[in-house]
Amino acid sequence: MKTLEQLLSDFENVPTTISWYLADLGEAKGKQDLFTKQSPQKLKTLREHALIESAVSSNRIEGVEVNQARIGTVVFGKAFLRDRNEEEVRGYRKTLDWIHQKGVKLPVSEKTVLQFHKLTRGEIWDAGKYKEKDGDIIEKYPDGRERVRFKTVKASNTSRYMKALILKWNDCIKQREVHPLIVLAAFSLDFLCIHPFRDGNGRVSRLLLLLQCYHLGYEVGHFISLERIIEENKNRYYETLEQSSRHWHEGKHDPWPYIGYVLYILKTAYREFEERMGDLKNPRGEKTALVVRAIRQSSETFRIADIQRKCPSISVDMIRKVLKDLRAEGRTKCLGRGKTAQWKRVGKWRNLN
Repeated sequence: MKTLEQLLSDFENVPTTISWYLADLGEAKGKQDLFTKQSPQKLKTLREHALIESAVSSNRIEGVEVNQARIGTVVFGKAFLRDRNEEEVRGYRKTLDWIHQKGVKLPVSEKTVLQFHKLTRGEIWDAGKYKEKDGDIIEKYPDGRERVRFKTVKASNTSRYMKALILKWNDCIKQREVHPLIVLAAFSLDFLCIHPFRDGNGRVSRLLLLLQCYHLGYEVGHFISLERIIEENKNRYYETLEQSSRHWHEGKHDPWPYIGYVLYILKTAYREFEERMGDLKNPRGEKTALVVRAIRQSSETFRIADIQRKCPSISVDMIRKVLKDLRAEGRTKCLGRGKTAQWKRVGKWRNLN
């Protein structure tokens, strides 16, 4: 709300980097139809991978993890769930299904926001309800020290702020005085600063981002997990959020660091979508291409567990097979033995598809 109000009152100086992002995303959106008309079966594979990665990554950012061996069962199966973590991951997947099925027909409204929270929080007592007590964002240090990173909107004002935020979103999209993608990122910043729920705000914000992308015609989140890319850039997420939330209550904050971050995430997703469409045509195969990409994006030395975190939909046996094949080609080298052994990339990986 504060960010959208600020942009509407003073929208003259857009940073050059933001302008570049907008131009690149406009071009990517133009190519979107071309890619989505190709290879239905391969696009289906991308959608399935994105669904798993989104449900796992968005929860993992908040410290909610499930056993790697159970991921497929939790996300796609109907088996009995063992604990709260599995319940929340399953709930996130159901919400993703809802967004992908409804798309632009699902409105950006208070009812939708509360339903997102209810689905992702499961049977907990305040699922689907705004916070009842004030709660600041606290940063905890390894030595036990704490500091208030941001004072959120008071519980008594939450409903009023949320109504105003959604009203402002709809007005901005209709009036188009500000570029819709900037409005999208500004909405995300305002939502996180309002912090309407006791817990689960980050996950709901990422679901809203996906839904709003659909409303604006940017559908890359159906094929590439935005949540996984956010997780891979988690430090930058927290840094830009802190930078842009300073003086938010007074409406004197600098929203551009966080806006730039959101646009960077979308640009990265589109670039990966185009690259993966190329990879899926490669004779190495679909799953192999995903593992190879994860290895390329890892540090020079890595463990199998590191690759599995990036490819939760790929089995450990498949990852081992790819590593073995790459070792035979002189592209990887194993530095030890056993499950925790380190591996190392060898050769010119930029030339490997």
